[in-house]
Amino acid sequence: MFTVRDEQARLHALGYNPGAIDGLRGPKTRAARTIALRDRHGHNTADLFHHSGLHRIHWHWTAGAYGDIAMERRAYNGLVDRFGNRIDGDFRFEAQARYQVGKAASHTLNANTGAIGLSCDAMAGAQERPFRPGSAPLTMEMVWELCEWTAELCHAYDIPVSRYSTLSHAEVQTTLGIKQRFKWDITWLPGMSCPEDPIEVGDRLRAMTIEKMQDLRLAA
Repeated sequence: MFTVRDEQARLHALGYNPGAIDGLRGPKTRAARTIALRDRHGHNTADLFHHSGLHRIHWHWTAGAYGDIAMERRAYNGLVDRFGNRIDGDFRFEAQARYQVGKAASHTLNANTGAIGLSCDAMAGAQERPFRPGSAPLTMEMVWELCEWTAELCHAYDIPVSRYSTLSHAEVQTTLGIKQRFKWDITWLPGMSCPEDPIEVGDRLRAMTIEKMQDLRLAA
């Protein structure tokens, strides 16, 4: 069920170093896997993952107008509206573990298996260069709620907050080596004058997610 690329990303997320995420089980990947299994008292690759099979969360924006529509609910496991309200997608999170077209959310090209897709319902008519946020720009309410939802899911499914396991659609190609089609979500946040480096923006979202995880621990 888990590809070598999944294994490499998971090892990185857990703090080990399997080398480049290239889909090849070379000596560095084998060595990192051996150490991780020893540390986690595991016997096979599946023991490195949560029993649900979920191991990543991908952040998106819909590039649509405010107000969810059926197509968006099918494309993502969850949406956040401009006021920070959550909207469930048509497919449960666990459906992503054994992804099949029409039976799970198809949110990221060739990278849906094991990956939950959360999206801000925004950015209709947005343009990357020259930058225009369009008629339905992101709001901070939706961004904070996106991070809080992510924090809850990370806790529920043992997903570390890391560049390899909680990342934006715009980071997928660079970080996981899975080619995408010129995606730039999420590279702009409210208060920014223009889009910035995907990983740097992703780091901001990850920092916000960690802050929300700390809030959840204090509330427990």
